Amino acid sequence: MSDWLISLEGTEAGHHAALVLAVLAAVLHAVFGALQKGRYDPWLSRGAIDFSYGMMAMPLALFVVPWPEPHMWPIFAAVWLIHVVYKILQGLAYSKGSYTVVYPVVRGTGPLFTVIGATVLFDERFLPVQWFGVAVLLAGIFGLALYNFRNLTHNRDTLGSALALAVATGVLVALYTTYDAYGIRATADPFTFLAWFFFIDGLAMPPYAYMRWRTMTPRPDPGPLMAKGLLGGVIAFGSFGAVMLATRLDKVGEAAVLRETSTVFAALIGWLVLKETVGPRRIALMALIALGAVIVEIGG
Repeated sequence: MSDWLISLEGTEAGHHAALVLAVLAAVLHAVFGALQKGRYDPWLSRGAIDFSYGMMAMPLALFVVPWPEPHMWPIFAAVWLIHVVYKILQGLAYSKGSYTVVYPVVRGTGPLFTVIGATVLFDERFLPVQWFGVAVLLAGIFGLALYNFRNLTHNRDTLGSALALAVATGVLVALYTTYDAYGIRATADPFTFLAWFFFIDGLAMPPYAYMRWRTMTPRPDPGPLMAKGLLGGVIAFGSFGAVMLATRLDKVGEAAVLRETSTVFAALIGWLVLKETVGPRRIALMALIALGAVIVEIGG
């Protein structure tokens, strides 16, 4: 599997595979975000999800994939730290703001800085028409956030801090997307990076979530919470794993932009699952996001 995947790097088939993986990551990431924002405290949800995918990845990391090269350990340490900060900021943002307001701001801030970072770190270049596509996509994303903001009926007292945290989270999204791409390209076997990433990434949040759960009155039933965590862990494998593989196969910036069509799927989830209101203006803005992603892809 690894040899076949590596053989696609830099090829037309690899480009198409990266496109499919990025869109798959978008769908799954929207589901993942909704799971964290759902009926449970977001810190508990995050802890249950991380515990699940960490335990699933542990045997793969220790016994299945090739052992990481020595130069990978500092990279894993930096990856771990970046993701911990990202999760803290995301949890704070979700605690203070509506999902349909916070999520578009996070996802809109991320791709812009990722494209800039990929230009600096990987010497990637976007054509003018692709930059136009990025502008269209960001206009849709931030337009959606503005529309949600204007029509928000709850959590308005904490909205300012929620938006500030959402922007900061978006910056961390760009940082981890770029650095994860650097990490998965730095090892011979991409599945070594994925297995060890999920293993070590699952170590930080569960202890905090457990301590938080112990102080709650009443305490949520751990059974349904862990079942949700297991589902989220499987989705995380698909979402984060898919976009990381896409950044190994093709351009980091394009993968990051295509993944942000997750905002469209997140709005649909907010409407269909979380029972949040969706109207014709939001549908038009979601169409604008999708159009921007198409322009970026066709323009390349």
